[in-house]
Amino acid sequence: MKEKIISILRESADLKLKFAQDSLDSVINATNLINKCFKSGGKLLIFGNGGSASDAQHIASEFINRFMLERKALPAISLATDSSVITSIANDFGYENIFSRQIDALGKKNDVAIGLTTSGNSVNVLNGLKAAKSLEMTSIVFTGNNFNKLKKLSKCIISVPSESTARVQEVHITVAHIICELAELQVGNK
Repeated sequence: MKEKIISILRESADLKLKFAQDSLDSVINATNLINKCFKSGGKLLIFGNGGSASDAQHIASEFINRFMLERKALPAISLATDSSVITSIANDFGYENIFSRQIDALGKKNDVAIGLTTSGNSVNVLNGLKAAKSLEMTSIVFTGNNFNKLKKLSKCIISVPSESTARVQEVHITVAHIICELAELQVGNK
């Protein structure tokens, strides 16, 4: 059992190091887009399914409350938290529209949509990004190594080179923490 634990930890660490070697520009780009959003009075609308829904909530809480520093609250909303809204949209318009409908209601031009889809194929996330694009919002996507459907819908793609959902999500939350910390340093104390 110890060998399996070490193997999992090594796999996660190695993937983070590979991501660091290959993808720092996407993290810098995402951070700059988010900082620009905050400086222009915009907000983040964050969404995903399953574990990515939990990550959306986690990320929103880091911006709203604080991450590392005592600072002003930064506006972020997880679109995966309101069960009444989600279930009513799913019932009336279909599950594939749970995020697009909320973006239509809450999004505006200076906002940033952050979609999380480890597979790159989540129809409701794709539809949310399409809705954001129609509102001229900036979109950032956190995904795995399959991002072909996301290219035309996103200003920035944070792609983790793996097909393992668990490992991809581990990198996603680490990257989100990095972005939160950088945002605090750049816009959170002003």
